[in-house]
Amino acid sequence: MATVIETRKLSKFYGKHRGVVDLDLAVEKGETFGFLGPNGDGKTTTIRCLLGMLKATEGESYVLGEKVTLDGSALRRRIGYVPGEVFMYEKETGRWMLDYMSGFRGGKGAREAELIERLEFDPSRRIKELSKGNKQKLALIIGLMHDPELLIMDEPTSGLDPLNQEVVFDIIEERVQAGATLFLSSHILSEVERVCARVGIIREGRLVADENMRDLFAKRQRELSVTFSDVVDPSVFGGVKGVEDIIAVDSRTLTATVTGDAVDELIKHLATHRVSDVTIQHASLEDVFMEFYRDEPIETAAAALGGDAS
Repeated sequence: MATVIETRKLSKFYGKHRGVVDLDLAVEKGETFGFLGPNGDGKTTTIRCLLGMLKATEGESYVLGEKVTLDGSALRRRIGYVPGEVFMYEKETGRWMLDYMSGFRGGKGAREAELIERLEFDPSRRIKELSKGNKQKLALIIGLMHDPELLIMDEPTSGLDPLNQEVVFDIIEERVQAGATLFLSSHILSEVERVCARVGIIREGRLVADENMRDLFAKRQRELSVTFSDVVDPSVFGGVKGVEDIIAVDSRTLTATVTGDAVDELIKHLATHRVSDVTIQHASLEDVFMEFYRDEPIETAAAALGGDAS
């Protein structure tokens, strides 16, 4: 499988200020990759380096098999970029903006009319008259209308109502099914959880986790609640490795946290008792994400999921 995005010890500093440090990253063709981290931790710097908008201080990047340089207009025609902050010519219309961007790509985008219809966007209005949501629609149409091989999206549904968010998700999923690759940076963790199969977490400019979403969740805590048919003592879970923080809610109901791969052993243990109800609440991506932003050293956060802070 071809590698669509690759960085090798990519570092970017702004004078003495850190952007990203020694970033090693690879995204394969057809993957859906989520890139997470708060403002200021290096997400936007990484994207701008990948697009050739910034020159790296050290290291290098490859996109769609080509080394990224500042003079990379031909490469950028193959990429659909939706920025986190949209800046456009306010006095012009949406139609003017679409035609202007098409001129850089050598012709009208093949999917322009379809996207205008699906997003219910009126291109005749001047940009200064548009709401934040409609400006975001225009940015999405510009980023997707030329049917790009690689989608690099930074907060793509910002300002959109739930119905339009669903339309955007559908469009993204259709493009991925058709063979496109997705690199999604977002603060909306539920959106990353929905569309991404793999996630990278960046903290203070360093990648502290890069994992398959399924494996990531398998390592996290789950909240367990069990109601037994008979009165039980909290010691009923004694000796079951990975079951912790056991609390007796009443004489028949216990709650606990389950960590790691303890679920299989737990289910076998429960089968030896009469159980009337059981629920296991999986950790959300937000729960996982917040573990990396406690007041722990980067090395500790990385070790929690087997990442590498170097």
